[in-house]
Amino acid sequence: MRDRRTSAHRRVKGTRLFAFASIVALAVLLPVAASAVDSTAKGSALSTTVVHKKIHDPAVHYDVSPPLRDLVPAPVPAKIKKEKEPKQGPPAPAAGGTDPVIQAAPGAAAAPSLGLGFEGVGQGFSGPAGTFSVDSAPPDPNGAVGPNHFVEVVNESFAIFNKSGTPVYGPVRTNTLWSGFGGGCQAYDDGDATVAYDRLSDRWIISQFSVSTTPFLQCVAVSRTGDPTGAYARYSFQYANFPDYPKLGVWPDAYYTTFNMFNSSGTAFLGPEVCAYDRAKMLAAQAATQQCVTLSSTYGSLLPADLDGATSPPST
Repeated sequence: MRDRRTSAHRRVKGTRLFAFASIVALAVLLPVAASAVDSTAKGSALSTTVVHKKIHDPAVHYDVSPPLRDLVPAPVPAKIKKEKEPKQGPPAPAAGGTDPVIQAAPGAAAAPSLGLGFEGVGQGFSGPAGTFSVDSAPPDPNGAVGPNHFVEVVNESFAIFNKSGTPVYGPVRTNTLWSGFGGGCQAYDDGDATVAYDRLSDRWIISQFSVSTTPFLQCVAVSRTGDPTGAYARYSFQYANFPDYPKLGVWPDAYYTTFNMFNSSGTAFLGPEVCAYDRAKMLAAQAATQQCVTLSSTYGSLLPADLDGATSPPST
């Protein structure tokens, strides 16, 4: 994995970094990109300068894969990857103040009791495709749960489990999913992968970036059915700047992805970027576009809202 985590990420990974700002960004900034009416998006809690807009930018390539279960696993590189030093990027959140994510009253919304537990993808994990070995750091574990499966990505590999915890596929390199697709998505297994389950349509979305060569790409695959071992509609979206720390969220009107954008050499943080992928087209395995806005570098690490429950959010 090409780990380009910023020092801010290291300090606050998994905590409240701009959690509230992310909600405002997705609610306000994408409509600005679509209408292109102003260079400033304003919400009740923040005002943000939009420094770049990318409207109806088509995927550079798309296709429909054979069933994942029939693809030959991508080869494991002979060279072990090393942890890379973090780069200075988005500012850390200011000290003090109220964290809106923390429960107001301890115990008022206690977590449910733990259910079934089982070993996920880690050093020595074995599945139908063999044994997993750690080859880079940090591990970036990422997983999603559907009605019948749990899908987990760690480093640059992933596996699929049934709901009893038995591995039914993998572990394989994540770029196995893009076998036969061509370009950087097939050739490179660069990591920073995410997996999400779209319960509105019973589909799986697996994505990772390709940044070993230019143009930089975000590789996105949407399953054709609720079976994560089946066929996928595959897309590659292109970026002039380095699209670090991609995170994808499911929403009824789009698949939203956020990035921390660096210059092409990875030496200067340019600001966070918010993109909306055409969910309806991707569910139909048709040509799809993205709409993006890049914000100023005064903050970063936006996280997209994600629909996980059975109740759809308000349309406005």
